[in-house]
Amino acid sequence: MFPPQIIFGYHGCDESTLRVVLEGGVLKPSQNAYDWLGHGIYFWERSPARGRRWAEAMMDVTNSKIRQPAVLGAVINLGHCLDLADPESADLVSCAYEQFIEDCEKDGVQPPRNKGHESKARYLDCAVMNHLHSLREESGQVPFDSVRGFFNEGQPVYPTAGLRSLDHVQVCVRNSACIVGFFKPSQI
Repeated sequence: MFPPQIIFGYHGCDESTLRVVLEGGVLKPSQNAYDWLGHGIYFWERSPARGRRWAEAMMDVTNSKIRQPAVLGAVINLGHCLDLADPESADLVSCAYEQFIEDCEKDGVQPPRNKGHESKARYLDCAVMNHLHSLREESGQVPFDSVRGFFNEGQPVYPTAGLRSLDHVQVCVRNSACIVGFFKPSQI
């Protein structure tokens, strides 16, 4: 079907979540309206330090469930992946956006907007990605198991730099069967 593309992903979480998952529990998909790659289970590709940094930052967020930051590692087969580094994937998202805007206009509703510093609250992005998945489902197309995207974040690493201090690749796993297994990273 699809050739396996195996990656290592890292999920920032609370120590209790790490223990539950390593003992055979499940990692629940995120259903936030601001998740930039749509609904699913989020990982930083090849960056356990970024997963830890995120978990530590979440300790200061109101209503956060993270009390003791931890990082859960995962071996992931991306399966049928919507890889946003691929121009054809970007075209699919662009078309989904246009259809989403048309549907909002037809229904007389305002589309959501991305908000916040560096647009960390990606309401529009989430709605468009979820709309893309719905359109594929409605038309009987093969669903995407995962979505992979490059995210610019942080300060430029030097004046006029294109690289930023927190740039990363994030993966949203939509089909949990693509997670081959979990592990606790040895060093972070």
